Amino acid sequence: MTAARNTIPALLHTAASILIATPNAGLRKQLGDSLRKVTSVEAASTGAEALSKLEHCGARIVILDRKLPDLNCDELIGVVERQFPWTDVVLLDGERGVVQIPEELRSNAAYQWLQDFNLTVERSAPPPEPAAVRASTPLPGMVGASEAMRQLAALVQVVARHSTSVLITGETGAGKELVAEAIHKLSGRAGLPFVTINCAAIPEALVEAELFGHTRGAFTGAVQSRLGRIHAAQGGSVFFDEIGELPLASQSKLLRFLECGEVQRLGSCDVFRLDARVIAATNVDLERRVQQGLFREDLFYRLSVFPIELPPLRERATDIPLLARHFIERLTSDKAVHLTPEAEAKLLAHQWPGNVRELRNVIERAFVVADGRPLIGPEQILLRRPRAPVHAGSESS
Repeated sequence: MTAARNTIPALLHTAASILIATPNAGLRKQLGDSLRKVTSVEAASTGAEALSKLEHCGARIVILDRKLPDLNCDELIGVVERQFPWTDVVLLDGERGVVQIPEELRSNAAYQWLQDFNLTVERSAPPPEPAAVRASTPLPGMVGASEAMRQLAALVQVVARHSTSVLITGETGAGKELVAEAIHKLSGRAGLPFVTINCAAIPEALVEAELFGHTRGAFTGAVQSRLGRIHAAQGGSVFFDEIGELPLASQSKLLRFLECGEVQRLGSCDVFRLDARVIAATNVDLERRVQQGLFREDLFYRLSVFPIELPPLRERATDIPLLARHFIERLTSDKAVHLTPEAEAKLLAHQWPGNVRELRNVIERAFVVADGRPLIGPEQILLRRPRAPVHAGSESS
């Protein structure tokens, strides 16, 4: 290490010079061990924990994973910029383990250690995979080599180049949010916010304020004005998960945004003009909801300009071994851990009512039960029993 590198830049003399926020425990340790050689480091596994540590310890630099389990990354950046203006935020690609240092900061001595860390990651990275293996990742963040996945990838790659609204349909757990993220990552908006709104998770009384924002005093408890979630997606994409659960009262305002790009905050006459691509997903039959009077017909047609149906896992069984391998690799860096042929056969015979999410949970449990053994056998694979059919007229016990 040179004399220049032995001197910690003055801008890092704070109680906690660097705060690392990522749910990836291995990456937290690797990055933390590297940076503690030259400065003080705090670590957090969630966005909420990161905010708490900023309030109590402070930090000059926050290394922030793009994918946090509790908070939207872009919204968290906004909070940090407002409440901790002296703190710089550097994004972390949690999948590749690379810190994404802005071009304008790369010559800054305070960031030299992060550049060195990236070089270490790149040098230790495995060689490029052969074409046959690369074909199993047809879309960013997704795994699969089946014909169904190839058709899905072709549709996504076509629509990603446009700002057309997309409606993704499919069963629970099939990966609709991953499809939405892939559309965003392959689009010209990739470097801009991707905001997820789970329509089923917001109390009905707060939906309008959450989506479109509100002014101070617009309702009981509105102690300050705030912009809505759609506004946070300015320039990027906004993903409405479980769109079928959006209350009728809010559907007309969403339709106006789709038609005119205008958003009006609750309690205000002011209108914001925004540019955000809308991607929606549902696991219910929206046309049936329209017939039942629960969903606006005009909104349905506006959302489904480009429909994409995500097939359930049972209809792309050839992807199951690839997905299982992918989930194992996320749990351990030990390449020797794998499924026995009997365990793989047991997975292939299952119908997967919970789709990819169920497979991920099954693999994680099997990995834990295997307890460090290199082979995961069928005895470690615990599957849900198929539900018995309900016959008309049968009595409940």
